[in-house]
Amino acid sequence: MNQQQFDRMKTGNGFIAALDQSGGSTPKALRGYGIDDSAYSNDTEMFDLIHQMRTRVITSPSFTSEHILAAILFQRTMESKIEGRLTADYLWNVKGIIPILKIDKGLADEADGVQVMKPIPDLDEVLALAKERGIFGTKMRSVIKSANAAGVKKIVDQQFEIGLRICAAGLVPILEPEVDIHIPDKAEAENMLLAEIKKHLAQIPADTRLMFKLSIPTKAGLYSEIMKDPKVVRVVALSGGYSRQEADELLAKNPGLIASFSRALLNELKAQQSDEEFNKVLKESIDEIYAASVK
Repeated sequence: MNQQQFDRMKTGNGFIAALDQSGGSTPKALRGYGIDDSAYSNDTEMFDLIHQMRTRVITSPSFTSEHILAAILFQRTMESKIEGRLTADYLWNVKGIIPILKIDKGLADEADGVQVMKPIPDLDEVLALAKERGIFGTKMRSVIKSANAAGVKKIVDQQFEIGLRICAAGLVPILEPEVDIHIPDKAEAENMLLAEIKKHLAQIPADTRLMFKLSIPTKAGLYSEIMKDPKVVRVVALSGGYSRQEADELLAKNPGLIASFSRALLNELKAQQSDEEFNKVLKESIDEIYAASVK
């Protein structure tokens, strides 16, 4: 583990930029950016276009370590280059921003009110490559769609099981058991989730270091208790479908909780914008999210 990166993640001011749209979400991300499906005819061309978008964001003078602690990458992005450097190398050694890798393979079908992660058969190989590429940590997402105790337990069991394997590989995992913001029993599901997280934290080795990426809770300050656990490096929040304004307002009510936004960060950026306009819009977005994260 890179101690300088760890110290920055633990105590630094800022937020995490989620730039990890994968195969299933890439067409939607490109459309949001102003690039229609007709602009590409295969996956290679599609991923080239999304890498161009991410490169424009990462190389922007608005995208700096003054406001951004880390960036979450899709595996293809990790294996691609920016200005002749591998992306993680560019992020850390040029920008001073910590590189994190999305490792999950998507969601299984819903059962017991949740969607666990699909199997990750090449996990060991991916973790070894991530270390070789200078990646600090990983991120993996599953989704809670109802306050179903059995389902919530299954989600948290899986997240911690894989998380401990990631820790053993020398990386810091971000566990992301997202609670769908639209469900009617969101608050109840979050209470169940917190109880399961606390149970697992009490059982894992004292030298474990991990993070959480969670939906902004219905009850402000709900996750303050786990933020104090020495095993928890940081707790960050996903925007979850909220507009940036909504997400920022809710985030600001939760001391210690910082953003890890994707759509709320990027959704006003367009391929057709001039560099001056693009950088201005990105800076406004970053400034707003930063202010909500360091309240």
